[in-house]
Amino acid sequence: MNAPVPAPIPDAVADFKIRQWTRERRTHEVAYSNAARTYQLCRTEWTREAREYAIADMHRARKQLATLPTRLGGAS
Repeated sequence: MNAPVPAPIPDAVADFKIRQWTRERRTHEVAYSNAARTYQLCRTEWTREAREYAIADMHRARKQLATLPTRLGGAS
């Protein structure tokens, strides 16, 4: 049995959700995505050092994101 494919969300909805984030969260999300992109590019033996730096950057960004609140107010 195949899992259902999630429906893509419109760009306007994604932009609205991102605008609700704090500046600090946006900064850490961008840092994480940049490190993940660097990690994917550094997959050879010659780029081992860059890959290790990318892994450290990803962990640092995720650690910072874990300290931020997930929601700001709202009904519970």
